[in-house]
Amino acid sequence: MSSSNDPEYCYPAINNSCIKSSRLPVVHIALYVFVIVFIIITMCGNLLVIISITHFKQLHHPTNILICSLAVIDFLVGFIIMPYSMVRTIESCWYYGDRVCKIHVTFDLTFCLSSVFHLCFIAADRYYAVCDPLHYYTKITFSTVIVFIAISWTVPFMFAFGIVISEVTFDGIRDYAASITCIGMCLFLVNKLWSVLISIIAVILPTTVMISIYSNIFVVARKHTQVICSRNEYTGKNKSHVSSKSQTKAAKTLGIVMGVFIICWLPFIFAAMLDSFLNHSFPAVLYDVFTWFAYCNSGFNPIIYSFFYPWFRKAVYTILTGKIFSPDSSRISLFLENH
Repeated sequence: MSSSNDPEYCYPAINNSCIKSSRLPVVHIALYVFVIVFIIITMCGNLLVIISITHFKQLHHPTNILICSLAVIDFLVGFIIMPYSMVRTIESCWYYGDRVCKIHVTFDLTFCLSSVFHLCFIAADRYYAVCDPLHYYTKITFSTVIVFIAISWTVPFMFAFGIVISEVTFDGIRDYAASITCIGMCLFLVNKLWSVLISIIAVILPTTVMISIYSNIFVVARKHTQVICSRNEYTGKNKSHVSSKSQTKAAKTLGIVMGVFIICWLPFIFAAMLDSFLNHSFPAVLYDVFTWFAYCNSGFNPIIYSFFYPWFRKAVYTILTGKIFSPDSSRISLFLENH
């Protein structure tokens, strides 16, 4: 007979099975409830962003199309990535097989890199809108945005698919990976070289570029505001001042989106890189915490939009109250004065 202190296995009838996590039933249920609620919030929040931008004609703007594509990524993180990760984290078991594990890792890495690409292109869009407004509508067209989105989806997928399928990240650590592998584990170990390369590609380089772009945007926007104010100090605000203020506010909001992404993903990227240099001895619990903190980014973006974009709040109100089903709902004015 087994005692209550005996470990519980993911697959009790199979040799070399991984050990399940040992938690009180109340804690177990509470974790599932909390994570499921968060997944629902993430999916619903991003779905509202997608519906708002696709339905209302006033929001069919290059910047918003990029935001909509980013919301699709965040929705898919909640729909595809989080449910599997939830079971893996809470149970400490992977029940879906090696092939699904590779697919899961591929899309997880794809969505992370795709988010970075979108944020970089959004920063470029804002740069032209604020720093070169006269040429904005000739340079940032819908065709240009479609190219941006195509690059943001295909390049990350090709990169992630290539390194996961080729298992190039296992070079030099295959013996160690084999020694710790058990049935019921979804493992994506990364050697030192690739941990540094992925960190640079996914966070360090794009973050440096985006910070540089947004810093330049705010410097130029401040100069524009000072010039406009000095010209109109006796006549009051005019349309150009309101437009400049609106563009600057949009840049600030999207800068916050970028900042939140960095804050959410930086601990995970740091932990992944540190883990490779510590011979993969980084605490598993802390690693899971950082992983879910990174996933939280997908749920934060709709919250940021609701705080800073009046049009988004009005669009959500229109959707939730059912007014979206009226014949002229796509023409409902979503903009407030000085939005």
